[in-house]
Amino acid sequence: MLLGEYIYWASVALIVYAYAGYPLVLGVVTLFRARPVEKADVSPLVTFIITAYNEEKRIADKLENTLALVYPSPKLEVLVASDCSSDATDEIVKSYGDRGIHLVRAPVRKGKEAAQKLAVALANGDIFVFSDVATILPEHAVSNIVRNFHDPTVGCVSSIDRFVDADGRGSGEGAYVRYEMFLRSLETRVNSLVGLSGSFFAARRQVCSGKWSEDLQSDFNTVLNSIRMGLRGVADPESVGYYKNIADERKEYDRKVRTVLRGISVFMRSLELVNLLRHPVFAWQLLSHKLCRWLVPFAMMTALVTNALLAFSLQRYAILFVIQTLFYLIALGGIFWKPLLRIPMCRLVSFFLLVNVSIFQAWVRYWSGERLVTWEPSKR
Repeated sequence: MLLGEYIYWASVALIVYAYAGYPLVLGVVTLFRARPVEKADVSPLVTFIITAYNEEKRIADKLENTLALVYPSPKLEVLVASDCSSDATDEIVKSYGDRGIHLVRAPVRKGKEAAQKLAVALANGDIFVFSDVATILPEHAVSNIVRNFHDPTVGCVSSIDRFVDADGRGSGEGAYVRYEMFLRSLETRVNSLVGLSGSFFAARRQVCSGKWSEDLQSDFNTVLNSIRMGLRGVADPESVGYYKNIADERKEYDRKVRTVLRGISVFMRSLELVNLLRHPVFAWQLLSHKLCRWLVPFAMMTALVTNALLAFSLQRYAILFVIQTLFYLIALGGIFWKPLLRIPMCRLVSFFLLVNVSIFQAWVRYWSGERLVTWEPSKR
């Protein structure tokens, strides 16, 4: 076999493993290893932290939604961490002061995690629950998510993401979101999550206090802090966060780039957790779920180039190159001609290509030295 063939098939194998092989292996492992979460109805002291930046149009709805949560009032503290908002956000929050809502304002704008850190330092709860302004929660959301902390092995808990339409009604989730939620359920059964839903998650006080980094993505870093403490992260199917799709496709693409860029930063500063001798199961999960996924764009480019070169000398590779070319033409067609997106397969391959282009752009920005700290909440 030619060297080019080895390179081609290694690239294809990485792509297949990142998206299909890893969940398949997880599924097989669950037949022999299972770590169920021991839940119970508990009512610990909870600090509910809402992070906001210039949210004057949505903050009142979020506060009303929070006040409607069913949880013992004496045991629920609500803090709004304002990242030095320059609009009327802070004034609106202050107007809820007599209803138990407290404002924590950052003196300068330093980013989402920096604002969260200020709230964490002032929080009195044993469990911290974090939520974004755009996320709407069912009335039993807090009660459901804290039940997981009856299990002493649990350090943090992630919600399940659900889409709603413009009128707030439930809508069909995309294939990618369903895939991610399925993957989280498998990871929970085997060992631990690798990442949390940043829009709604919870963690023990000891996982956050003294360990909160104001320049690292909190939903990813909180899981890693849990692992460092000998705990784990789990997904709770009964804890659901509802949110709207981002209307502007360009902004959704930019959000993907920012998310991956910030994730790479966390990963690169946590390389001790990929030590297979110290964390054999989690290191495999971290490499499979994060790094392999982030290497797929390079595998795609390598597969395309090597396939093109092999096509000149071997007929079977010429056929494979035609298939690859059709894949990219369909994906590009869906991106630049929206009517094609009505076809499910076209929509799926277009999304796959866009996701991997965004990952590649995130790597380029990371290599150029860019590190994101400040944030702009996604307008949905």
